[in-house]
Formats: sequence, C-alpha cells, structure tokens
Amino acid sequence: MIETPFLATDGIIKIYDRGRFQGIVLIERKNDPKGIALPGGFVEVGESVEEACRREMREETGLEIVIERLLGVYSDPRRDPRFHVASVVFVGRSSGVPRGGDDAKRAFVVPIEGIPWEELLFDHAQILQDFI
Repeated sequence: MIETPFLATDGIIKIYDRGRFQGIVLIERKNDPKGIALPGGFVEVGESVEEACRREMREETGLEIVIERLLGVYSDPRRDPRFHVASVVFVGRSSGVPRGGDDAKRAFVVPIEGIPWEELLFDHAQILQDFI
C-alpha cells in the first residue's frame, strides 16, 4: 500500500457588504482539535480541489464563494496533529452572513485587525500572514 499525505483544501473567504470589504470568515471547530480555524476540509475522491473548496465553504459557513486565486499549498508534516495533511489554500469572496455547519460549531466574520492569532489552529496563522 502506498502512503501519501491526506489532501485537503482551506479557504480564505473575504466578505463584502454592498461592495465594502468587511473581513474574513473564521470558524470555531466542533471536533478535535478544537479551536479557531479557516474553513476547509478533505478532498473527496472524484472531486477537484476547487470543487472541494466550494463544497467545504458551503458546508461549514453556508456561503457560496467565488474563488479568486490560489494562495498556495501548505504541506508541513506537522501542520495537523492528527496526521500528515497537505492543503491547497484558495482565496475567495462572498457576501452574506456565515453560519456554522458540518464541522463548524460557528462561523463568523472578523476584520483583519481582529484576527485572534493566538487561537488559530494548524498553520492557519502562517497562511493568514501570507495572505496579508
């Protein structure tokens, strides 16, 4: 059996209201590891990473997103305490009010200057620093 990292996708969702940038969406995770994170999840067999990103964003935040660009691929074997995960990270945009669903206990908008850096899980602080 060939072993490879699990493939996931994370999304930085920029929220706009009447054309004005409001902030980005973060989630409070329902499952372990618990804490604050970017919305995201695993790519399913037969699904592109772009499709997985849109699906995961919809499941965890209730938002439909438009992917704007690829931020990068994050693959540090220590990024997830459960197992080795490689994540393809996209930046997208949406409007509306996020609501937690699926693995997200809650979803909320935070202005860039209000990001709770110390509470972020995985390597999401590094991802957001790269985004900014």
